[in-house]
Amino acid sequence: VLDLCQRHEAQRVIKGKSMVTEETGLNDFLERGGLTVTETDLGEYIIQQAGETPSHIVGPALHKSPDEIRELFLDKHALGDRDLSATEDMVAEARTVLRDRFLGGQVGIIGANALIAENGYSMLVTNEGNGDLCANLPSVLIVCTTIDRVLPRMEDAGALLRLLVRSATGQPQTCYTSFYSGPRREGETDGPLETHFVLLDNGRTDILAGEYREMLECMRCGACLTHCPIYAAVGGHAYGWVYQGPMGSVLTPLLTSLEASAALPNACTTCGRCAEVCPADIPLPDMLRDLRNEENLTGLTATRWRLGLKLHSLLARLPSLYRFATGIGIGLLHLMGKRRGYIARVPGAAGWSRQRDFPAPQASTFMRQYRAGRHGDE
Repeated sequence: VLDLCQRHEAQRVIKGKSMVTEETGLNDFLERGGLTVTETDLGEYIIQQAGETPSHIVGPALHKSPDEIRELFLDKHALGDRDLSATEDMVAEARTVLRDRFLGGQVGIIGANALIAENGYSMLVTNEGNGDLCANLPSVLIVCTTIDRVLPRMEDAGALLRLLVRSATGQPQTCYTSFYSGPRREGETDGPLETHFVLLDNGRTDILAGEYREMLECMRCGACLTHCPIYAAVGGHAYGWVYQGPMGSVLTPLLTSLEASAALPNACTTCGRCAEVCPADIPLPDMLRDLRNEENLTGLTATRWRLGLKLHSLLARLPSLYRFATGIGIGLLHLMGKRRGYIARVPGAAGWSRQRDFPAPQASTFMRQYRAGRHGDE
């Protein structure tokens, strides 16, 4: 991409929203090469000005409040004293600033929701129209996407579109669904003079050949993030890389390494919401459990956890011993927290109890109380 920009002596790049360029760190690379890169999707533009990364694959600035965006614009845009109390005022200001960037862009970079092998078209879905401006105003267009975006037929793109939009934003159709057929043809007055496609693999061929190949069917709708209780509690930045939520907890270990991101598959309650809402029927909870199993088999899990799980597995196969051991454990925890109603430090869980108190349990296990209640009723 940098070579293409330098070949055309370009200095100003305008970009549409693209998770692929986030994955490769393209913006930083181009800026180190002396280019000025402007994100034109409003959410991406906001976090670019803030020097942050996206917190949601559909709504990159979901973590920013209106007050934070207002203060950011007042600080970054040298437009004098002005009133940005209304959301409409902030949007209008962003349009004003970005309009000059659009008109001055020498190279446009966009992503693609689909590449259609049947006719060579690329499909892009947006709600702001910035993708069309990035694609048609500069003389050079670069489409950056991944090999799993290639679809055989136009009708496949139509099916993808119906699922993607409803799952991503709840709309029957986005404001802009664009199909690009290549550079400007003879006699046409609009469109780029050159169109280039950059297809990223980055381990996807290996994923296709492995047991997690269904993950490549992900259409990046973000539905699993929206419904995930873990994502709702910790936010997108806690996932540490480009992809967040359940899909990120599977995809990140596959694209990077399980060693570097072993915490992600464990950040899951296996409630199954992600599987219920996934339009591609990707078995995300099963994949997360499989990654946990791989972590255990390869010895990435801490020794105390592996031994603890083996002990729990042994006890679970011997119900009488399980009830006896849990009865003793509950009794001891009850005695430790009886006076204050909580336990400040739990043996073997110092890291956990350093941040919170553990409520003292009752003196008897549930099963003992249940049996006592049944005998009392009789």
